[in-house]
Amino acid sequence: MTDQPTTESKGQDGPAVVADGLTKVYDGFVAVDHLDLTIERGEVFGIVGPNGAGKTTTILMLLGLTEPTDGSARVLGMDPARDSLRIKSRVGYLPDEVGFYDDLSARANLRYAAELNRVPKAEIDSRMDQLLESVGLSGTADKRVSEFSRGMRQRLGVAEALIKNPEVLILDEPTVNIDPEGVRELLDLVQRLRSESGITVVLASHLLHQVEQVCDRLGIFVSGRMAAVGTVAELAAGIEKGHTFEVEVAARAIDAVTLMELVPGVRSATLDGERIVVTADRDVRPEIVELLADNGLGLLGLSTSTVDLDSIYHTYFTGAVNHDNVNA
Repeated sequence: MTDQPTTESKGQDGPAVVADGLTKVYDGFVAVDHLDLTIERGEVFGIVGPNGAGKTTTILMLLGLTEPTDGSARVLGMDPARDSLRIKSRVGYLPDEVGFYDDLSARANLRYAAELNRVPKAEIDSRMDQLLESVGLSGTADKRVSEFSRGMRQRLGVAEALIKNPEVLILDEPTVNIDPEGVRELLDLVQRLRSESGITVVLASHLLHQVEQVCDRLGIFVSGRMAAVGTVAELAAGIEKGHTFEVEVAARAIDAVTLMELVPGVRSATLDGERIVVTADRDVRPEIVELLADNGLGLLGLSTSTVDLDSIYHTYFTGAVNHDNVNA
């Protein structure tokens, strides 16, 4: 008996990925805990978390490689539990450990992948040449993969994942143990894929700054739960530290402190030596500048530091934020 047609969309309607209460339990251990998540088409979405946080398990459920214990998912409108083969035909996947035939060349490995994915024979050569060029392996395409560095293997893995012209590309820890130049090339490739082909990219990693460079939004995984989802700015706004500014005035610093405490969004303004330290829920610099000028207080300096991804991650990972109050 053949499967009934599913409701997947062949166009560009609807999100690329939707998870609703997605859960996976192994022998009593909750690997993924009621995950709710939407990834829009054409965005680069980063899944951030330490090893064992549930990133890879989530990916395997989205690909239909393991069944959820509870909840559901849709990838390009399809159910991974029922339509895994259809999903695999439209989703490229680069696992954290890429397997190749080391005694074959990069080109031969790529041709084998193309044939497995039923790429029309008339298109294989041109598609391989284009991808090898795109990932920077044209000059080494006829070398045995056993001679490749890890970075070169990862780039070949990306080419292999793209050989089927997927709508979604999933990369699991793609930059681990790669030299800085290899990391730069791989991240540049991800950015080009988004800008040139509009492909949806899901990038799972524990390397925060690399994810931050290329992702439109981030999801922070902590102990199987998605603790928070958003842009870096949105995640920063969701933790207590917010924005911090340092203000220096020519005179009457006490008066300046009193005035700045009146600005909407300012949590506190305190005098620290010759500086005034202001914490706020948002960027209040324009109001501070205007307020000081209106009251004849000369502004000598105004610097700002917002929460970076390291501090955001640390805050969620250490439990300093109430996860139940975060829209994940």
